[in-house]
Amino acid sequence: MDKRGLFVGRFQPFHLGHLNAIKDILKEVEELIIVVGSAQYSHNLNDPFTAGERLTMIRRSLEEAGIDYSRIWIVPVPDVHLHMMWVSAVEGYTPKFDVVYSNEPLSRRLFIEAGYKVKAIRFHERKLYSSTEIRERILKDESWEKLVPKSVATFVREIDGVNRLRDLTKSDKI
Repeated sequence: MDKRGLFVGRFQPFHLGHLNAIKDILKEVEELIIVVGSAQYSHNLNDPFTAGERLTMIRRSLEEAGIDYSRIWIVPVPDVHLHMMWVSAVEGYTPKFDVVYSNEPLSRRLFIEAGYKVKAIRFHERKLYSSTEIRERILKDESWEKLVPKSVATFVREIDGVNRLRDLTKSDKI
């Protein structure tokens, strides 16, 4: 068992696929660092939620699932926009880690080149459990709440996230 793993995502929003991935990873590591990537972005169609809102979604989801929070670190990390510096930036924001969990090709490559062991994450119905799919369903007024933990659906309603996302599609052009 590795001591500490790293899992990077934007979590826009955090969904059941993310939660299942975390449960799987926790079977292989003593502790898990969850990096909230692109932390500086919010209030746009691809990144509608703030870093703080995403941290809240993750924490509430972990609590709802009964996951031992003492094994988890949640760290927001902004984008660097210079690939050769990104791994160093992550290292600077997080505690030391031994293994990286990612399916995203660029992240995998950058961590491999930096000398890390990188493991794939088992997808959980990837086409269904996708933040892009969830945002599209919200915009189309289709069922989305069953794709996220109950605590996330509640939180998105609390912050008026549905109307925020819809407002972001509007234009002031006539």
